[in-house]
Amino acid sequence: MIVGAGSAGCAVAYRLAEAGKSVLAIEHGGSDAGPFIQMPGALSYPMNMARYDWGYKTEPEPHLNNRRLACPRGKVIGGSSSINGMVYVRGHAMDFDHWADSGARGWAYADVLPYYKRMENWDDAGHGGDPAWRGTDGPMHVRRGPRDNPLFSAFVAAGQQAGYEVTDDYNGHQQEGFGPMEQTVHKGTRWSAANAYLRPALKRPNCDLMRGLVERVLIEDGRATGVILQGGQIVRARAEVILAASSINSPKILMLSGIGPAAHLGEHGIDVIADRPGVGANLQDHLEMYIQMASKQPITLYKHWNLISKAMIGAQWLFTRTGLGASNQFESAAFIRSKAGVPYPDIQYHFLPIAVRYDGQAAAEGHGFQAHTGPMRSPSRGAVTLRSANPADDPVIRFNYMSTEQDWEDFRTCIRLTREIFAQDAFAPFVKHEIQPGPAYQSDDELDEVIREHVESAYHPCGTCRMGATDDPMSVVDPEGRVIGVSALRVVDSSVFPRITNGNLNAPSIMTGEKMSDHILGRDPLARSNDAPWIHPAWATTQR
Repeated sequence: MIVGAGSAGCAVAYRLAEAGKSVLAIEHGGSDAGPFIQMPGALSYPMNMARYDWGYKTEPEPHLNNRRLACPRGKVIGGSSSINGMVYVRGHAMDFDHWADSGARGWAYADVLPYYKRMENWDDAGHGGDPAWRGTDGPMHVRRGPRDNPLFSAFVAAGQQAGYEVTDDYNGHQQEGFGPMEQTVHKGTRWSAANAYLRPALKRPNCDLMRGLVERVLIEDGRATGVILQGGQIVRARAEVILAASSINSPKILMLSGIGPAAHLGEHGIDVIADRPGVGANLQDHLEMYIQMASKQPITLYKHWNLISKAMIGAQWLFTRTGLGASNQFESAAFIRSKAGVPYPDIQYHFLPIAVRYDGQAAAEGHGFQAHTGPMRSPSRGAVTLRSANPADDPVIRFNYMSTEQDWEDFRTCIRLTREIFAQDAFAPFVKHEIQPGPAYQSDDELDEVIREHVESAYHPCGTCRMGATDDPMSVVDPEGRVIGVSALRVVDSSVFPRITNGNLNAPSIMTGEKMSDHILGRDPLARSNDAPWIHPAWATTQR
């Protein structure tokens, strides 16, 4: 039984069904049919629609002028892979080595790379990239956009002019540098976990999908035996209960089931089955800010930011699955290091040839472009806790963003390095003036003011059911996803990440489902890889 048909849950359903196991996936959200989800160019719509999104918001964030930030999570088959930006980033090799060093034994890069290869169907083998590092026959199609707009190549050229590396495949041998961005799009359609994994699994007679809201896990004599749905219906599990309900909802369900910090559960009158203080703790995310430039030339996507043009793009996509609607428009990217002594990239860039917010509001200046940037490894930690013992109440989500001095130093560095990139000769024909933050904001205090007011979540929450050694009191699951203190219960989603990975989290979430499925099946893991990733030879002494 799998609770949540999202990124990891769909992968688990596919692999267990393929192995002949009886699989029941329970999903609260409904169908992903319709152009708002399936058209890549319409990505700003589903994450702002109550039909597809849980609609969570953070508590007022004390270091961000008490703003309540959006925390969208997919409430639909495919989960957040059905409402996300479709950006595909594996994460850096050293991220996973850190996981292993933190107690998640068997999750080093050498262990997870074979699972990335197993899940991938690398569509652009003839157009650059690192074929030896990529998978070619997995369910998850990955490709690159056409990169027709000259601004995409200007961004990479500017990075090179500023002294940074150029990489042909940040998901291959070398993450560090500027190059093409990858997307989970196949034949012009969003290639969500529902399309890649769930639909093929449901074609098997041993896999079923049930709609329902799981309120808690039924635990009898220390063993998970099923779940209780909204309305009181009990659904029994034949073997195990696998929570794959997101880094927000998985810890909520555990706590409502009596698994979590004993004192917190006691406050809400919940009987304690397993005192695990790590449940809901260790909450992490990426923050980002849009550095926006007005364009001298009318070549940006702003020329399509009107109803007539959007209708034409939509019609072309609807009938041919081609055109601007067939890409998420994130087609150039970069990963760089913020300073000497940082061994691997800690800043990410998404480049977009329009100046626009996630909610679809274009900059008042009209034609423009932007780089989304932010630090990758914030030391700030938050928590997901219960608002009450009522499953209908949203959990309390506190990221505690920007709570350390390092956060502020890192973000100022991101802004200043981005300005330097936009000042290179490659952008001279295109940059008119800076829109955001604006040239008036230069000092540390001025930049801090902008950061407090304008940073947004990159929508990468993770870490709330941390995977680690069983004797670590803050571990929630062991390296095979088994909840410590309860049998026949696992967590398999981004909540098990010990620390957030570089870049967007959809790829590592699906990989987690792939790898955990072998643990669930009792199989030996895939053979470890001997591939050695590229690390800047002068990282200790130079920033670039």
